[in-house]
Amino acid sequence: MIFNSLEFAVFLGLVLGIYWTVPPRLRNHVLLASSYVFYGWWDWRFLTLLAFSTVADFTIARRLHRTDGENQRKLFLWLSLSINLGVLGIFKYYDFFVGSAIDALAGIGLEPNPPLLNILLPVGISFYTFQTISYTFDVYRRQIEPTSSVVVFATYVAYFPQLVAGPIERARRLLPIIAEPTRRSFPVEARLTQAFSLILAGLFKKVVIADGVAPIVNEVFDSPGELSWIMVVVGVIGFAIQIYGDFSGYSDIARGVSALLGIDLVVNFTEPYLSRSITEFWRRWHISLSDWLRDYLYISLGGNRKGNLMTYRNLMLTMLLGGLWHGASWNFVVWGALHGLFLAAHRFFRNGHVPKTDPTLRDLPSIVGTFGLVCFAWVFFRAESFTQAGAVLGQIATFGSGALNLWDMAVVLFLGSLVVWLDLRQRRSLRDPGDSTPVPSLAGLRTGVLTGCLATGVLIFSGSAGEPFIYFQF
Repeated sequence: MIFNSLEFAVFLGLVLGIYWTVPPRLRNHVLLASSYVFYGWWDWRFLTLLAFSTVADFTIARRLHRTDGENQRKLFLWLSLSINLGVLGIFKYYDFFVGSAIDALAGIGLEPNPPLLNILLPVGISFYTFQTISYTFDVYRRQIEPTSSVVVFATYVAYFPQLVAGPIERARRLLPIIAEPTRRSFPVEARLTQAFSLILAGLFKKVVIADGVAPIVNEVFDSPGELSWIMVVVGVIGFAIQIYGDFSGYSDIARGVSALLGIDLVVNFTEPYLSRSITEFWRRWHISLSDWLRDYLYISLGGNRKGNLMTYRNLMLTMLLGGLWHGASWNFVVWGALHGLFLAAHRFFRNGHVPKTDPTLRDLPSIVGTFGLVCFAWVFFRAESFTQAGAVLGQIATFGSGALNLWDMAVVLFLGSLVVWLDLRQRRSLRDPGDSTPVPSLAGLRTGVLTGCLATGVLIFSGSAGEPFIYFQF
């Protein structure tokens, strides 16, 4: 069940009807049951895994909170980490590392035959695992108290709008909202407008922009040697547009659906391709993951407290593991390593400074340069192998000749312009500029014509099969 499907529209309508009809004390029960139905729609067998992670962290956090001895508290923390990372390791990384070891040993003449699991990756496992880990960490650091309600905690873990692709919500922010269902009221007209505007914008980003550029990207990465280097560059830029439209579109829909339930989710993107440095990019791209990596990995490694060399090391380790979080492939590791190098270089030359003002035309050179570095790294993220990534980059580096499709170039340019326009429109229509979790709205448009155009585009392009959300695989 995906957001841009008829099944989800029916599902959401039923959930909203029941949710706002039952007494407030039963709303979390409705959310929990709905979330398990939503997740079980993919594969009901993985509900057991979701329930196991929930019960384990709920129990451990309560014991952790009641324990005073530091050594014992660390044991409980490590128990939680071992369970969560163990489950993640078995389902996501076991075959990858074992297969890599087999290939490495085969290169020196050895032929080991360890067993491979060949098991299906549970959708969204990386997202809800990081969410439960942050909960236990915050209890360990005594930043929050554990909830005494297993229903509240289970709803926090399985909350369906953001379960399979984020944003990664912190317990300190989302858990109090879930714990007090009586404070949620049926959305007033302005709130409904904002919610449907978010959903419409998200669907447009997904089915029109991301899915619209996907065939061009697929063609470029499947056969870069047959295309002009200019066309390959256009394909790489097209993937940057595709992944942003796809992922930020999902986040917009998740926030819009949550608004209909009386719940605010964090903003996950703020015009990342207008960043003036890689450091700024990671404060604008997948913000919930960036903050998670900073607070629970980078700071735990020592952050910038132990000198420059250790800071560079911590940046590299954080981004290497961040790359591996995205997928069990060395391509993702290289993608993370590149961003680690970019971040370390920016800190070395500019001390990691990020301007607090919005980008202007004067910043265009730095914006273009940053976007170029991001696109270079995206090649490894999108490529299915190092061979494919090398073919793409090689065609560009050697100014290779080949076919040139002006129509495809125009499509990428047009859809890229739409992304920038939507970003700027959403920024200008923030309800409250001082709000830390602003809700963008398309209602600020002078007429309803443009909104109608977005809706028409969604309806027209929704008829095709479309592409799955990219981040579902993580």
